[in-house]
Amino acid sequence: MIDFLTEFLEFLRQRRKLWLLPVIFLLLLIGMLFVLAQGSIMSPFIYTLY
Repeated sequence: MIDFLTEFLEFLRQRRKLWLLPVIFLLLLIGMLFVLAQGSIMSPFIYTLY
């Protein structure tokens, strides 16, 4: 996993696509939010956002 992340970061750096890092981070954060909120009391509030 660490090898994948280092290779991916090197790819972004070489191709000058570092602006994608915030987008990827935001997508991961939203994904984690959906996984953690599944079946919790926060579900109705999250569903109203989308």
